[in-house]
Amino acid sequence: MPELDLYQYAHDVVVDVQATAEAEGTTTPEVFTRRVFEDLEKGGIASNTFSAFHGSHGHLVHGYGIGDTGECLDLFVTDFDMEPLASKLTKVLVESYFRRLLTFVRRCRDGLRQHIDESFDVYDMCAAVEKSLTEVQRVRLFLLSNRVSTGTAVPPTDFDGLPVTHEVWDLARLHRHETSGSISEPIVVEFVPPLPCVAAPSSEPDHSVTMTVIPGQRLAELYGEHGTRLLELNVRSFLQARGSVNRGIRETLLNSPGRFLAYNNGITATASQVDFVHDAEGRPTGVRRVHGLQVVNGGQTTASLHYARSRDKADLSHVSVQMKLTEVSPERLSEIVPMISEYSNTQNRVTMVDFSSNHEYHVAVQRITRSLWAPATDGSGQEVHWFYERARGQYTDEVAKARTPARQRAFKNLNPTNRKFTKSDLAKYCNSWNHLPFQVSRGAQKNFVAFMDRIGEAPPRVDVQYCQRVIAMAILFKAVDRIATSHEAGSYKSMITAYTVARLSLATNQRIDLDRIWREQQVSPAVKAAIDDLCPRVMRVVTRPREGNHVGEWAKKVVCWDTVSRVPWSVPADLKAELLEHSLNEKTLAGGSGGGQGACDEVASIPADEWYAVERWAKETRNLVPAQRQLAQYVGRRLELGQEVPEPQAVQALHARNRALSLGFVSEA
Repeated sequence: MPELDLYQYAHDVVVDVQATAEAEGTTTPEVFTRRVFEDLEKGGIASNTFSAFHGSHGHLVHGYGIGDTGECLDLFVTDFDMEPLASKLTKVLVESYFRRLLTFVRRCRDGLRQHIDESFDVYDMCAAVEKSLTEVQRVRLFLLSNRVSTGTAVPPTDFDGLPVTHEVWDLARLHRHETSGSISEPIVVEFVPPLPCVAAPSSEPDHSVTMTVIPGQRLAELYGEHGTRLLELNVRSFLQARGSVNRGIRETLLNSPGRFLAYNNGITATASQVDFVHDAEGRPTGVRRVHGLQVVNGGQTTASLHYARSRDKADLSHVSVQMKLTEVSPERLSEIVPMISEYSNTQNRVTMVDFSSNHEYHVAVQRITRSLWAPATDGSGQEVHWFYERARGQYTDEVAKARTPARQRAFKNLNPTNRKFTKSDLAKYCNSWNHLPFQVSRGAQKNFVAFMDRIGEAPPRVDVQYCQRVIAMAILFKAVDRIATSHEAGSYKSMITAYTVARLSLATNQRIDLDRIWREQQVSPAVKAAIDDLCPRVMRVVTRPREGNHVGEWAKKVVCWDTVSRVPWSVPADLKAELLEHSLNEKTLAGGSGGGQGACDEVASIPADEWYAVERWAKETRNLVPAQRQLAQYVGRRLELGQEVPEPQAVQALHARNRALSLGFVSEA
């Protein structure tokens, strides 16, 4: 890392932080803390973070966060220096900061909130930490600094039986994170003792292959430490022990751990660099360190080891796992890794749909839908998520993470299985709406490939409103599917449903009010009546092939759609009265087009005073959780200073305000 670059970065950080602090009338450590929070959240390293300073004799804290899964409690302490390169962050200072941070955790456990005024943000933080300590499975302590650390890594400890890890985000690491262009830092693993290996010579300059055996205990620990980051380039999430392969893995681990190496196919991993131990003749004999480790095949084996160790308390000391480790030139990773994954995968069949899991489109849809609350329409007031399964098995994996039956029920209540949809489902909904039912009828994989081709040609802007409207398409599709069942569509129902949605979309020129469907979480009586009238007309065409004698093959042809599109049918008057003035096509689905608003615009349209009022009301009534109260204050402050509210926070803020309104808060707007 060039010193000049680091010097310039250090200078820029100080100037930016100081200017922001002056503009906001706050402290430089608070601004720096929030700045790093944004970087960590963007990188998927932390989530739901809030800054709140509290210092007293023996303890110091600048913020906290509770992961999306509720499994991890994060605590942050900040070291900000106006002259960051004038001194170093020594090992003694690092240990002192972590010691004071852990003291804060201990005092929260012992009731620190009872000694703090309830009107202060710190009270909310103490209450949240105290409550989390009874629910989370691990604690992470972060030291955020704009100085360069000279110390080595701080070893993990424990607190009341909870594992505690320490992370130092110093100037060098922040600079590396910001300039690397990577979503998250590469995983670097040291093996002590080195893994015995056999290196296979390669005639290709961009990769080399090594065969080795890794202890099962070590592989389980890696998954426990890094989670799905270890599988970032993998084509799927952990498939859980529901298939025969995974059940076999679990049974072998519990009953015959010594035979695991013989029974299991092992894992395939990639790395950007592998450091070896060599013999006297210079031949590699052991793997000492791996940079940028990724498991691209064997994700279920890896996660099964972790869950057997943590959930079943299995003894993995006699378990070994074979590993094919391919060192790939960093510039060829995105090209070669998917091919390695495709050709090496033999444990569970991998489909073409799986290979687009990490496409930015799907990442964006998942990110937004995870924090998007569907309006409560059943009178219970309970809002829920539509769970987008970007990688196969994510939903089941999240349920498993909940561990206890009570927490699993709570997760399912907020993420009902009937509101889970996959990448292939999304492609089906969108292609039907966009008049491509013949493509949908060609099967999930071919339809998905065609969908991704369209995404590649004209990438849509994925924002909150885009996701709401795609989910509205899902609600419409499901409504048509139910009506097709009532008309006895039988085994051709999927094709008839796709064609009926497409014909309805065509007849209305894509002017069905998807926003209304989203708000009401169901189609209107007028839409339902129109579907009921249209469906049998479509069915007659689809089930009577004009070319060939097989309905399935007929439905895949463009000529079938051409015939259905000319079926005589007029939009009923009551549905016509509900139609929008503009079409909702691929170019106008996102917020800010077609007269719609995104979450950021909607938040900005609400005065800062009202956000402050939400915070005061929530504290007076003790409604909303601490994080929501702080979020309302945060949004109000940003709006007051003329600053834009980031989209993830905007989505959560709107949910908090809607929740407040449902509980009795009266808007002055």
